[in-house]
Amino acid sequence: MEEKQTKKTASMMSGVDPRTLALGIASAAMDKKALNIEIIDVRGKVDYADYVIVMSGRSDRQVNAIVRGIEEHVREELGLKCLGVEGLPRGHWALVDYGDVIVHVFHEETRGYYDLEALWIDAARISTEG
Repeated sequence: MEEKQTKKTASMMSGVDPRTLALGIASAAMDKKALNIEIIDVRGKVDYADYVIVMSGRSDRQVNAIVRGIEEHVREELGLKCLGVEGLPRGHWALVDYGDVIVHVFHEETRGYYDLEALWIDAARISTEG
C-alpha cells in the first residue's frame, strides 16, 4: 500500500491527475498509429493503479515507437517521467509504468493471446474519441 501512495504522490505532485495522464498517453499513442486503444478505469478494482491502457502495434518496431512516443509526449507535455519500462527492445509486449496509469503495448498477435481486457470486462472504459 505504501508503494501505491508513493507513486500516486509522484504523479499528483506534478499537478497531473490520472485521467488527464491516461488521455495524454492515448493521444501520444494515436500519433504513433497505435491500434485498438482501450483506457480501462480500474479504480476500486485493483490497488496498484487507477487506469490501465491497452493498445496494439502492427510490428515490434511499431511497439517500440509507440512506447518511445508515449514517454516523449508525457515528459514534454505533462512533465512526468515514467517509473519504469519492461519488454523493450524485444517489442512483443511492453509495459510502461506511470504509477496511477499502467500502459500495455502489445504486438497485435500477442495481445489476443493474453486478452488483458477480459480481466476487467465489467470495468468502465474511457472514450478516446475526439
